[in-house]
Amino acid sequence: MRTGVTPLRAPGSDRSPTRYRGDLVVLGVEAALLVAAVTVGVALNRAGVGLHADAAPLYATWSPHVGWGTPVALAVAVAVVGPGTRWARTARWGPLLGVGYLAAVGWTLALALVDGWSAGLTTRLTPQAEYLHEVPGVTDVRRMLAGFADRILDFQPDSWSTHTAGHPPGALLVFVGLDRVGLGGGTAAALACVLVGASVVVSVPITLRALGAGEAARTVLPFLVLLPGAVWVGASADGVFTGVTAAGLALLAARGRVTVSAGGVLLGFALYLSYGFVLLAPLALVVLALRPAGRGVALLAGTTGVATVVAVFTVAGFHWWQGYDRVVERYYQGWAADRPYGYWVWANLAALLLSAGPVVGPALGRTLRSARSTWRAGAAPVEPPAPAPPVGGPGPVGRPLARDLVRHRRLAFVPRIEALGPTVLLPAAAALAVAAADLSGMSKAEVERIWLPFVVWLLVAAAHLPAPARRWWLAGQALTALAVNHLLFTVS
Repeated sequence: MRTGVTPLRAPGSDRSPTRYRGDLVVLGVEAALLVAAVTVGVALNRAGVGLHADAAPLYATWSPHVGWGTPVALAVAVAVVGPGTRWARTARWGPLLGVGYLAAVGWTLALALVDGWSAGLTTRLTPQAEYLHEVPGVTDVRRMLAGFADRILDFQPDSWSTHTAGHPPGALLVFVGLDRVGLGGGTAAALACVLVGASVVVSVPITLRALGAGEAARTVLPFLVLLPGAVWVGASADGVFTGVTAAGLALLAARGRVTVSAGGVLLGFALYLSYGFVLLAPLALVVLALRPAGRGVALLAGTTGVATVVAVFTVAGFHWWQGYDRVVERYYQGWAADRPYGYWVWANLAALLLSAGPVVGPALGRTLRSARSTWRAGAAPVEPPAPAPPVGGPGPVGRPLARDLVRHRRLAFVPRIEALGPTVLLPAAAALAVAAADLSGMSKAEVERIWLPFVVWLLVAAAHLPAPARRWWLAGQALTALAVNHLLFTVS
């Protein structure tokens, strides 16, 4: 139960002019960060520093262009910002999710087709560095898994291609599986990335609703539809990763032991899509902690699902820790050895800004203020337990009293954490994961796609935006994606 703490206001209810000024200040900081990252990136590239990103902080090249996806993308943006936002507030839940998913697929495909069918989709995943390059050589999955780690290091005759070597074997298995069911080739792979990646428009709202934030789910859904990161969902394998991880967390929040176990299986498989998905742990813990009931059973079922996947891969011959150890070495055999940490550790945040959209800063600022207000409201003070008189005469009471005081403080603390709710704790967990990835030095550049699985949870903070401003922020999100896709040619 979440008793004892009452939030001062519902998410998005604050319309104070001073709060709008605060949003504009944060927007100005975002703009300054972006200008600094671009300016310094241009200077470093001209100086010959190995950024290996022509349009730093994005991994892209400058190439202003339009395509036949342009009018479709504009039409989707206008429909979502206009009638779509109103409809999301009142529509029945099932149709809302269905239409939202179709709109997200349309938005992502339209952005991809700004580059044309071939450059935007068909050939995106066919270069030598990509997974599809390795698919024809996988004739025995068990043998591939057993020998996977031996082929991670570079400069040997049978080294894996860049993306395959940089991830556990689950990522390659996704595309091997598509090929085995007759969906081989670049077009099918790219469409799979789009269709799976767009499913976050369903998974994230379902998670929020299961955790008691149904209205917030309706507010956040349009922001997920017009996700600027859709530029990289269509098409890169990170679109698949984003959809799988979001679905895993949604199942973890659902009722039923079997459903939760399925969520654990998906999150366990995510560990074999990217080594960085150990950072999903804070999000998973938040989901489990905020479940309305059955937390202990859910924790056991989810853990069992994860452990099952780990056991299967381990028995098949791939040892996760061995793979990670070699990936670190492979990472510094490539561009990471040149890319300066001193630039990327802060320029990464500018790339994140373009993937999450300009709303992310003001939304997180409002979330932080909401959390602070809720925390300060706190629970009604409860007197600590008085020491019980000793039985049978005088005697020491220090230990029982200390134990009671610790228990009293714990019981007062837990409801206050729960009262923050999913619209605070999920973005906070995502921000923690992003910070850890950034500071680790294992995410120097290309984070606009690599961090997509966390970006969609950062956008949950949009639930705290005041209703009158949401359309303007949605328009800003759409314009960000359109500007990136029309000014640059992005590389997956």
